[in-house]
This record gives sequence, C-alpha cells and structure tokens, in this order.
Amino acid sequence: MDGARRAVICLPTYDERENLDPIVAAIHRAAPEVDVLVVDDASPDGTGALADALAARDGRVHVLHRAGKEGLGRAYLAGFAWALARGYGLVLEMDADFSHDPRHLPELLAAARGADLVLGSRWVPGGRTVGWGLGRKLVSRGGSLYARTILGLPVRDLTGGFKCFRREVLEAIDLGSVECTGYAFQIELTWRALRRGFRVVEVPIVFADRRAGQSKMSWRIVAEALARVWSIRRARMEETAA
Repeated sequence: MDGARRAVICLPTYDERENLDPIVAAIHRAAPEVDVLVVDDASPDGTGALADALAARDGRVHVLHRAGKEGLGRAYLAGFAWALARGYGLVLEMDADFSHDPRHLPELLAAARGADLVLGSRWVPGGRTVGWGLGRKLVSRGGSLYARTILGLPVRDLTGGFKCFRREVLEAIDLGSVECTGYAFQIELTWRALRRGFRVVEVPIVFADRRAGQSKMSWRIVAEALARVWSIRRARMEETAA
C-alpha cells in the first residue's frame, strides 16, 4: 500500500477483553493490509495487556496506553495524533464491540479514493440496524435528524462512529480545539470537515448490537450530545461573523 493509502484503524477500548482478539482477527480478514491501533484507557479487565500480546505477534497491531478513562473523543484524538505522526494517509475509527462490522471496511476504503471523509451510515438506502428496539431507533435517527436540522448539514448519519478520514482532513480541522468528547464528538468532526470544504460521502452499513460486554451508551450521554449541538452552532455563527 502506497503512503497516501497506508491505513490504520483507531480502536478505542475500555473493558473489551472479550471482543479484542476476535475483532482484530475480523478486521484483518476483511482488510489484511490495514494496521490496527488499540487505544486502551487502562481497562481494569486486562484489555491493554491482551493488546500488547497481540502486538507482540503481529506487526500490524499497535497499542497506545492511556492513563485512564477520559471519554471516547479524547481516545480518538490521541489515536489520530499517533497516526498522523507516523505518516498514515488514511485514518479510520470504529468500535471494538462488533457493532461496526469489519466486512464493511473494503467499502469505506474504496470510497475514500474519491472522498475526503467517508461515513459508515445507518440511515442511507441500504443501511440499517439489527437488534434494536423502536425506542433506540427513534433516539439514534432522531438525534441525527435533530443535529442535521440545527446545523444545516447534508448528512443523514451524523452520530455514527465508523469513519475513514484522509490525513489532510485531520490536519485541517484543528484537533487540539475540538470541544466535544462524548456522543457529540462525531457530530463535531463531520461538521468541521464540511465547514472546511472537504468532500464527505456516506456508504451504507449494517449496525448491530455489541456481541459481548456492556453498552457504554446512556440517556445522559445522549442528552449531553443534543445540548452540545447548540454550542457547535454558536461556534459556526461566530466563525461566520468574524
């Protein structure tokens, strides 16, 4: 893989020991050429130690240990900085719990040939969710619609976390000034990419419930994200006024 196409997946983990080995294996079955960076927030269940063992036997696996849990957004930002410092041309993000199916990786990577940011989308034709009740579907789809309406963005799935960035996008959106750390982190990154004129495309994915472990989503996280949308909007207005 040439430098511009050299890819790494940032895989944040916190108590994902049950999922880590299977998800890394599934990633490499789907995209053997892609590296994996496990960003572990000092998981009490030993996920970090398992990641070290995987890295010791496979040169495509790397580990970034962080001192503690600071939120998904901060974990991704640390992973992005690591990837940029090592010259990767494509930087992906995905969950470690199989809710993001690695079989979609070739589609994201292919779409990145003609786009700056590729979003794995549940809400475009061909995309869907599996194992969700009506309430969760309404919250997720409604949250994307809410953010899309408030921010005026032409994106159907603003809250998804299965993405592929060209390095130029991450270099341009000033990662050090990203404010959101939770659920709204995904909204803010896509908004920043669009504001800077990058081409963003959505490809359909099937999103399923995690296979093992406990979901880290809560109503508090969702409510915080919806409130954060207004701070993103204010930043846009201040930027326009300036």
